[in-house]
Amino acid sequence: MSYMGHRLSRLPDTPERIARGIAAGMMSSFTPFFGLHFIFAALFARAIRGNILAALLGTFLGNPFTFPIIAEVSVQLGAWILGQGGGMHFPQIMAAMGYAWAELWYNFVAIVTGGDPNWFRLRLFFFRVFLPYMTGCLVPGLIVSTAVYFVSVPLIRRYQTRRRNKLRERFARSRQVAAAREAGLAEQAASPSGPKGPPRGGSEAPGERPGRQRE
Repeated sequence: MSYMGHRLSRLPDTPERIARGIAAGMMSSFTPFFGLHFIFAALFARAIRGNILAALLGTFLGNPFTFPIIAEVSVQLGAWILGQGGGMHFPQIMAAMGYAWAELWYNFVAIVTGGDPNWFRLRLFFFRVFLPYMTGCLVPGLIVSTAVYFVSVPLIRRYQTRRRNKLRERFARSRQVAAAREAGLAEQAASPSGPKGPPRGGSEAPGERPGRQRE
């Protein structure tokens, strides 16, 4: 989670757009469209002008630890809103989903082979699971995503400001080091290299060969 927060805060966009993207991703995680959350997150983010990459990262709210809670709360709440009485628990939801997929595959094969399709389990899944899930997910999804938006904006803005200040300080230090280095090189080039000694080869007068004495 700390890595996700770090990646989200470093996105090159405004805090408001990043926060809207996070909210869109979290909202899509509450929907019953398993396996399509990335697509719906991108669509939601585009609709509310949020950052799409932030939306994709925001879908990680939905994970094996949170899906059972999200699914059961959504179905129970949706069943109560629709007046269906008690909703299903998570194991029953998963079982109904498995039966629906199995029946969908059976009907597909029946269409190819000429058999008789059966839609009973799919109808049961739609009215007892999908419809309550879709209805009930709106309330907690909107509450959580809205709260996350208002919490994320100041946090992202603070992090971006602190990061910009650090970059400015680092750039200023780099310029100071470069200026000091240039000043040192200029001083070294301007300073004399030391007193000049006699010409190489001794004190012989010009024109005399080295090693021969004057007659």
